[in-house]
Amino acid sequence: MHNKPFYHSILVAALVCGIAGAGCKDTFDLPSQPVENYTKIYMPEAVNGPVTSVFKITDSIQTLTYGANYGGQDFPAADVPVSFTVNNALVDSFNTAKHTSYAALPAKSFTLSATTAVIPKGQVSTPPLSISFITKGPGAMDALKTYLLPISITSTSVKVNEALRTTFYVVKAQPDLKDYPNYDRANWKVIDFSSQEANGEGPNNGRVIFALDGDAATFWHTQWQNGSPGPPHYFTIDMGEQQTLHGFSFLDRQGDQTGKPNEVDIQVSTDNLAWTDAGIINLQNTKDLQPVFLPNGFKEARYFKVIVNSAYGASFTHLAELNAF
Repeated sequence: MHNKPFYHSILVAALVCGIAGAGCKDTFDLPSQPVENYTKIYMPEAVNGPVTSVFKITDSIQTLTYGANYGGQDFPAADVPVSFTVNNALVDSFNTAKHTSYAALPAKSFTLSATTAVIPKGQVSTPPLSISFITKGPGAMDALKTYLLPISITSTSVKVNEALRTTFYVVKAQPDLKDYPNYDRANWKVIDFSSQEANGEGPNNGRVIFALDGDAATFWHTQWQNGSPGPPHYFTIDMGEQQTLHGFSFLDRQGDQTGKPNEVDIQVSTDNLAWTDAGIINLQNTKDLQPVFLPNGFKEARYFKVIVNSAYGASFTHLAELNAF
């Protein structure tokens, strides 16, 4: 075992060598490190990774900022021009790296305030630039759909920090339920269904029409008398006119029975011939009202089909009230 004076001698020798420099056996030659190697342009919004923003669906334009900064020991001795571009070629590589599946934001859904800017002499940043997003009306992004918008520095007279060349904006338009009242169901007609219990639930229950009657005490129930077909269960509604479907409100049978809808697939059509997938909704096992926006965004439709792929604890299903908004 070494004693303490031995270690103390080594420590003192090391400190003397480090402070005095002379008389030590080892010397160090540091490589040349020109200041210009550390002077680079970058996007400050990219420092903390993707910029994520959820916008409210409104007539008002909503914005995010972008720009470029000058990083280094000194201030720029001359103006530094910087150019920007929307770089959708990076969408696939981003999705692969992040295990996402975001779509590129359509060009009609946003506007850049400028694609060029200048970092003025003696300053370290461009003036703030803005991206304007359209969430409602012509050109609006689809509601509830998540998009990716990559904006990159494309040219400048100074080197670019490659890790911070691009800012990725992850954006979505989120509606507010209070802005979407239920549609009038007066002209709705049931034009198709997989099954209904026409007799076993009494004269005022069981058939699909009782999910549209405004009475929470009545309900549609799939057939169980003289046969009990399994899922998927469905019914098709003609609203009588084409409307924008934003979502549906589900109210299940007011009891603790099994059979409440779980996975529900929504299909929509304008002509009852060509059908579009409006998304799969996963409902809770509850008798509470469940308003849900269409997962795949708002859809123009006159006809819609509600398909119950599974129910809680049963192969049959039931529903007290269905509204659309």
